Amino acid sequence: MRFLDTVALVTGAGSGIGKAAAIKLASEGAKVILVGRTKRKLEETAEEINRQSKIPRAEIFPADCTDAEDVEELAEYVQQHYGDLHILVNNAGGSRHNRILDMSEADWDYVQNVNLKSVFLVSKAMGKIMIEGAQRSEHNRAIVNIASLSGHQAGAEIPHYSAAKAAVINFTRSLALDFSKYGIRVNSVSPGFVETPLTERGLQNERFVRAIEKNTAMARVGTPEEIASVITFAASSDASYMTGSDLLVDGGWLIK
Repeated sequence: MRFLDTVALVTGAGSGIGKAAAIKLASEGAKVILVGRTKRKLEETAEEINRQSKIPRAEIFPADCTDAEDVEELAEYVQQHYGDLHILVNNAGGSRHNRILDMSEADWDYVQNVNLKSVFLVSKAMGKIMIEGAQRSEHNRAIVNIASLSGHQAGAEIPHYSAAKAAVINFTRSLALDFSKYGIRVNSVSPGFVETPLTERGLQNERFVRAIEKNTAMARVGTPEEIASVITFAASSDASYMTGSDLLVDGGWLIK
């Protein structure tokens, strides 16, 4: 129970890695605020968490993390209802496949906003709350940003996504430098190919799956739960001497 007496906030918590991370945090004692754009999916995650716990450990706050007003309302809610925040997981993200010559400005802006701008807006708003809390107590505090294997290795059909995720990794380092004086650690996690709604369509293609297996040292696709375990490690006091790091969890794709 590494997260007893801890308040955590997870964006993109309605499915995939965000959902798995929220469940893992709650299972180890955290009270978790689930944030995302789709209320129904957030409710499903909250129901699953609260069904497994003796006391309710999850509540939802539907919001668009690319919208500054939504994020400000979220910050006000956290401040009023909890007065503190210990763990932030910036997981919201998405992509659209298109080569650069066929890409519209709208596609570029969408991918940059959902993957990068959201991390900036939420980190800024929640960071203020975390800094205020750090001045009152020495409780473990951490931000974990979800980057991607694509932030390390470019893709011809996802130049906007690769650019955004590479920026998340470097933004993480900058934030770690800035927040270290408050005792707040900031790290990122870069998943490889994982079974999520984002990859669901591709994983229905047998040739695509075989290519992943061939080019991954562990010869398989990862699960959201495996990524969640690394996220919670980075968020916990077990990683108390780690900040500004990116944890690559790709099954050995880059070493193959």
